[in-house]
Amino acid sequence: MSDLTVSQAIDAIYASIKNDNEELDAHVATLKAAMAREGVKEAVFETVKLAQPNRQGRKLMQSYFRKKGVAISFE
Repeated sequence: MSDLTVSQAIDAIYASIKNDNEELDAHVATLKAAMAREGVKEAVFETVKLAQPNRQGRKLMQSYFRKKGVAISFE
């Protein structure tokens, strides 16, 4: 796991989502570590960049990330 910034980790998650969630757990762990280093409490994702930008897709993603210990929101 390298020392990525929160925005770089979020970009890696977008790429993972586009690639059928390939290595998503590793990217979530990287995001969690970056958030801890930078003191960020919540990661913000852009709805338009998601595979399922509807409410159901956002809630599913939010639930998955919550299980991994990462709070997220959408803009």
